[in-house]
Amino acid sequence: MARGIGLITLVVDNYDEAIAWYTNVLGFSVESDTKQSETKRWVVVSPERGGAKLLLAQAQGPQQQQAIGNQTGGRVALFLYTDDFSNDHAKMLRAGVKFLEEPRHEAYGSVAVFEDLYGNKWDLLQLKWW
Repeated sequence: MARGIGLITLVVDNYDEAIAWYTNVLGFSVESDTKQSETKRWVVVSPERGGAKLLLAQAQGPQQQQAIGNQTGGRVALFLYTDDFSNDHAKMLRAGVKFLEEPRHEAYGSVAVFEDLYGNKWDLLQLKWW
């Protein structure tokens, strides 16, 4: 049996704000946006080249609100693969993405850490073998 990770939940402050950022800034597509109740929606966004999709879950209550932007305790949470690091890095800078470091060229590829609109850390990453 083949298995893969299909969805990763990302707790957000506001559905529409998160959808706008992930689609307009990172170029993701909305796969699903279905109302489940007066306060809950099933919102899935995905990167253009596939891989795991994000389930955007609007925080409900103080515990979830505290997790926004720090779901992995300050570590890099997600990895956005690219096949054109320089171009994507430049586009993201123009779109106002906050990078926490200058691009690095490591043995495995090119990488730079950036933050999403809530402060979650991501790697923009072009692997040498991808």
